[in-house]
Amino acid sequence: MNKITITDIDVQDKKVLMRVDFNVPITPEGGVGDDTRISAAIPSIEYVLKKGGSVVLMSHLGRPKGKPSPEFSLKPVAADLSKKLGIDVKFASDCVGAEATQMSADLKAGEVLLLENLRFHAEEEGKGVSAEEQEAFAKQLAAHGEVYVNDAFGTAHRAHASMAVVTKSFKDCAAGFLLEKEINYLAKTLEAPEKPFVAIIGGAKISGKIDVILNLMDKVDSLLIGGGMAYTFFKAMGRKIGGSIHEDDKMELALKIMKDAENNGVQLLLPVDNVIGDAFSADANIRIVEGDIPDGWEGMDIGPKTREIFTDVIADAKTVIWNGPMGCFEMAPFAGGTNAVATAVAETNCVSIIGGGDSVSAIKKAGLDHLITHISTGGGASLELMEGKALPGLEALTDK
Repeated sequence: MNKITITDIDVQDKKVLMRVDFNVPITPEGGVGDDTRISAAIPSIEYVLKKGGSVVLMSHLGRPKGKPSPEFSLKPVAADLSKKLGIDVKFASDCVGAEATQMSADLKAGEVLLLENLRFHAEEEGKGVSAEEQEAFAKQLAAHGEVYVNDAFGTAHRAHASMAVVTKSFKDCAAGFLLEKEINYLAKTLEAPEKPFVAIIGGAKISGKIDVILNLMDKVDSLLIGGGMAYTFFKAMGRKIGGSIHEDDKMELALKIMKDAENNGVQLLLPVDNVIGDAFSADANIRIVEGDIPDGWEGMDIGPKTREIFTDVIADAKTVIWNGPMGCFEMAPFAGGTNAVATAVAETNCVSIIGGGDSVSAIKKAGLDHLITHISTGGGASLELMEGKALPGLEALTDK
């Protein structure tokens, strides 16, 4: 973190324009389904209020494709945030325009205003608009505040107007507490992890995790691979995988990863047994197999022997990074592997970092989230950081 943070700027009597990540699920009844991201932004908001400033919050929600869509309104978030802060959070029906600008101008110290969804304007993502149009939109956003704080780690990997263009209008652009915490945990852990360092990589495809695996190869002691991507490795090794998900065009890469692991002295572990089903369904017939998977069956989860092996490796770790489930954990019969890994990580005395929506869901579903050192709020951003990439939203902030 060579960027200034919220504690480096004077916010007294100032309007702070704060980019947050309130991209939360909205229930059919119109309430907030999971408030994790809202709660994560509270420390930065409360800091400004306690220091005598006011806060204008901006966020996106969902993919409204550049035009207003009532189902993607941030209005339910304003209600949830009001309860959490114990004050009436004001809500502007647009993020730019006369009404929103007047509401921010009228804001007094100790007050909070939430602007409507940024993505109701195509200029936010910059799709189908010119750079000049995006800059003009960013200037309208900048008119809401005197200093800028970015606390939206979940979109820090996007060079959007509210993340990387609006900063041009401010002298001071600082990281909020959440962004600082995310960067410190992920970047510092990757820079100097306490050993043994174990990475657990799951999910459906190798293609989404190639750069993560390659970037971790010279840092980790053990690499545990589960989920759908394991079947691409198996097929590359000449094993029969039945109807299991795999990527034929990534088989060569899978063999290269195995060779790289060997050359780097990294223990790369693939499942030794698999839970298979005769259909992609919670009602499927189930078997546990070692070795080949017969035709008409597909791999759905890591088997009990693999769970034991993975648990033993995790138990010895001092640093664990986990991204991606071990199987189709959303279906109860195939959740055992992911739950076993979640339990092993939670029970190990180590620095544990979990990134990626599915891994986070799994750890929360298991009720073990309070035992994890750090749960990342940004799937894509945490992946890109683990890949060793620069994040535009972070790069745009003021250097210390």
